[in-house]
Amino acid sequence: MNTTVNNGGDDLVQNRLLSYLQDQLPFKIEELKPIRKKVYLLRTQERSFILKGFSSYHRLKLQEAFTSSLMKEGFSKTYIFYEVAKEPPLFFDRTYYGCLEYLPPSKEVFTYYLKTDRLEGLELLKKFHDTTEKLVSRYQTVVPAYRQADKWRERATLFLNNLPVVRYFVQKEIINELLAWADWSLKGMEDEAWLFQSGKQVILHGDVAHHNYLRAKDQSLYLLDFDLVAIGSPHSDYLQYANRILPYMNWSFEDLRKYPILKSNLEEKGFLHALAFPTDIFREWNRVIRDRSYLDSVKIRPVLDLTVGQFAERQRFIKALKYAANDKNK
Repeated sequence: MNTTVNNGGDDLVQNRLLSYLQDQLPFKIEELKPIRKKVYLLRTQERSFILKGFSSYHRLKLQEAFTSSLMKEGFSKTYIFYEVAKEPPLFFDRTYYGCLEYLPPSKEVFTYYLKTDRLEGLELLKKFHDTTEKLVSRYQTVVPAYRQADKWRERATLFLNNLPVVRYFVQKEIINELLAWADWSLKGMEDEAWLFQSGKQVILHGDVAHHNYLRAKDQSLYLLDFDLVAIGSPHSDYLQYANRILPYMNWSFEDLRKYPILKSNLEEKGFLHALAFPTDIFREWNRVIRDRSYLDSVKIRPVLDLTVGQFAERQRFIKALKYAANDKNK
């Protein structure tokens, strides 16, 4: 039996978890290996599972039901949950654990650096939306509504509160420009509020970071982790996807228009305004200030790179957005 050692405290918790699982599961565990917080790879002689922790029983059951609904509606590019505990649910250290199917990964990792991966990820997201559109009425009472503008207003307010710290690291001219972009973005979204509120409703994925895609051994692409699902317009996921891939495309508006699924979104004035919001910069500053990790030069470096590293490219991008939005006024 092999338990991977992190450090004293973590190892102690892991050993306790291992002995709890050994009691609760009907097979011999050969390895329990941490992947990230409250997520483990669990190996037995016959097969492997992913063990994932949830903060409440409701969250665990919602994820089980949702992935099962996706499969039944024909979206097979994700994992399923297994009911393997002798006395379900698995509950250890105030955390509910689910056993997920383990998808053996390919040596070629999915990355937003590659245009082929960016396109494939977007196509899979569209298939996910086509499926979840059919599930909206079923999950209406248990999945929250997604409020794009409210979320960003909160993020901007927090960033404004954090300005005394940000000013210590970033020059005034750059900060002023970031705030001007946010202002233009939020005002335009307010004027075009219908775009995110009406029309087609789907269950959004809510977190399209590259690590929530998995290139499997058979080279198929899978979508993972539905912790942030919410009901809203598909525009919100596409907006987040565009924000995720733009840094790998030198913030080129022209290149973004070459993605067929995004091209139709870029015809919408409200979407153009939304794309100007510096969500990644605000998010990362708010995070390092909340965690007080801005005092650590290693941790603050990537946030500074994000803020100033591609600033000229982003300026050009905002200019292109404004030009395209003005065009819609004619």
